[in-house]
Amino acid sequence: MNSTTPETVGLDPVVLRDQLFMLWSQKDLQTLHLAALQGFSKLSEPLEALLTILEGCPGRQKGRSHTLGHHVLFEFQTWMKELPQVTLSSLSEQQALALQRRALNLLIDTQASFVDGLINIYQLNSLDPAILVLYIMNLMSLCCYKEAAVLSVKLKLQKDLNMEEMCVPLILQNKLPLAESFVTGHNHLEQQLVTLLDSWCHAYFSVDEIRRRYPRLSLTKQCMSQIQPKLLAKHVFRLVEKFNIDQGLCPNALHKRRLDSLRFLMYKTFVEKGMTEEIWCDHVQYVVADDLELRISLVELLVRYSDIQKAAQWALRYNIPRNRLPCGVWETQQDLPPDLQHIGGSAQTEDWIPSQSHCQKFYQVPLTKDKVHFVDSPEALQRCRNIVLKEGGVVGVDMEWQPTFGCISTQRVALIQLAALDQVFLLDLCVAGFCQHPGTVSFIRSLFSDRSIIKLGYGMSGDIKCLLATWQQLLEEPLKMEGVLDLLKIHPKIQRQKINRTQNGPKEVLVGEGSSEKGLSLLVQQVLKKPLDKTEQMSNWEKRPLRISQIRYAVADACCLLEVYSVLSSNPDQFGIPSDLRSIMSSQSEKRGDKKKKEEKSCDKEECQGAQRVSPPRSDTEKGLLCGEKPSEDAPPLPPQHLRVVCDNMLQGLGRYLRCLGVDVIMLENTDDHRVAAKLAQAEGRFILTCGQPYQTLRSQVGEGRCLSLDCAEKARDQAARVLRHFNVQLKPCDIFSRCQKQNINIVYRHTHK
Repeated sequence: MNSTTPETVGLDPVVLRDQLFMLWSQKDLQTLHLAALQGFSKLSEPLEALLTILEGCPGRQKGRSHTLGHHVLFEFQTWMKELPQVTLSSLSEQQALALQRRALNLLIDTQASFVDGLINIYQLNSLDPAILVLYIMNLMSLCCYKEAAVLSVKLKLQKDLNMEEMCVPLILQNKLPLAESFVTGHNHLEQQLVTLLDSWCHAYFSVDEIRRRYPRLSLTKQCMSQIQPKLLAKHVFRLVEKFNIDQGLCPNALHKRRLDSLRFLMYKTFVEKGMTEEIWCDHVQYVVADDLELRISLVELLVRYSDIQKAAQWALRYNIPRNRLPCGVWETQQDLPPDLQHIGGSAQTEDWIPSQSHCQKFYQVPLTKDKVHFVDSPEALQRCRNIVLKEGGVVGVDMEWQPTFGCISTQRVALIQLAALDQVFLLDLCVAGFCQHPGTVSFIRSLFSDRSIIKLGYGMSGDIKCLLATWQQLLEEPLKMEGVLDLLKIHPKIQRQKINRTQNGPKEVLVGEGSSEKGLSLLVQQVLKKPLDKTEQMSNWEKRPLRISQIRYAVADACCLLEVYSVLSSNPDQFGIPSDLRSIMSSQSEKRGDKKKKEEKSCDKEECQGAQRVSPPRSDTEKGLLCGEKPSEDAPPLPPQHLRVVCDNMLQGLGRYLRCLGVDVIMLENTDDHRVAAKLAQAEGRFILTCGQPYQTLRSQVGEGRCLSLDCAEKARDQAARVLRHFNVQLKPCDIFSRCQKQNINIVYRHTHK
């Protein structure tokens, strides 16, 4: 048998199809492979015969890769590689067009390999775009929007189609990622999609109006629940960053984000009492900017959270029209004496040494003010270099930036604090010309790349992220990181030592059990006996001049790193850490270089923080976490039935996934206020799983460690893996689908967990 050229007298394709079907039914794939290759060689018109076979293949299932049609197409492509003369160009133009039209009718199958195979064999990209567009529009008229979107991307037809007609039905069907792929790479379409989603964030938007435009579209309750301003605004800002689009194109989402930020500031200041009024005042002005509606909302919120006099002062400051003022504010304005008609006033003078009560309560900077140097010029930077870049030195590094409350995605560093020996240098990156001066960037590169200098920090990943946003050069030519010791990686070891001492005897080393402190402040309290004063943490770091209290805070954050390092180094056994802290630094580097090596679980969890944030993984694979993972050292193994959680409405996908694994989960509805989670947690002893801004509010309403924040950008499976690892939940096969997905009832509880 000649297997390299087709026979002149061809085999009937129907006969070949029936022969292949019989072998397929018998699951004899090896014989099917040989029969297909031999049969294709006997066909007089292989390209036409292939379509006849595919059109008549029984059991065609859309999107399935294990049907006879897929196997036939795969075998044909294998056969074609040995026969370059079997191409569409060997046929007449009329014959080729006829075959291409027939191939188009098979493209409703959205399995990638099947579609790509037909496009390549029949050169469908060469067809007249008008014919292809007509075919895509026909699919859309049949409500096959997914298939239409996939094909339009593969055939590169996006610019010939209407973005809204294609993407709106996809979004309504909860297929936004497909809509994203449709517009990706086409700047004008990307902007149109962002503008469309932003228009849906308007306060008066009605999804019912959109729904009426597509009466034949079958939409589930779950799909419709995704069309709400909060989720849409999140998607808008994600796409703005992804597509590098000007935020000016999404005024509605920006307004919503700023309004949510304004509400957060109100709650933080007037309910939690966690922010000074001076700091609050700075942030409020940044958030409302020149938006009249936000200014009016500010006055309305002040009436609710504070008092009518303060509302009247701000209404007067922003010259709010009388007809937009809440009841009583106008009258209060008229009665304000001249000295109360202006907000703020002269700044109070501050002393470098704080009050006695402050000194007794908080960690104090062991330096006089003359040891603190502002660096805002090349000359001052040179003096800084001479001290900080000394070989074998130890430098405490910290950074501050302006809180934006989600109004912009990337935050730039405003101040870098470097503590070395008995001096602290404050690099002021807000000074015009100094930030982008070549010498400044060169100094940062020299500092972080010098292996002989130990750079101390705490949670430095956030600092580095903002550093990269500040200097684009560090992205173009990556910043080398050598000799960096992140104390966040050591803190969990100290925490385990604390647990051991609690169980086995005296606790003279670690204090503050049940403390509200978290992060670096908790570490300083445990090692140096007093916490940090974090009042200025959320202050406006771009406003100049900085207040004395801000400078004191910035200096303390860098100085305390040196003191903590000194104490830990002098008595490592007492804290349960290695005698040479440099070994931790080097082992961290080795782990980053070997992704296959199993990582220490506690290093990824900021369990040392009262906040109990669950940090993202350092590995791409989380497979072992779902069943049979080695138990964590920090908590006893826990069966999923014993873990009781309440999922915020932004984590419903996670909630459904955890229920599948047998975890007792209550999920908030989209219309529920976030505070409902706190009430359920308090009433039923549940842990709260949340993400984003609500975390700040929820964690203050429940006990220490009862609220966890996850990354919204992750898939539900990855989030679930993180939760299971955090609580050391040990799954068994019998746990899977042991709980009712609708009623959260444990269907069959087997006493298999001992």
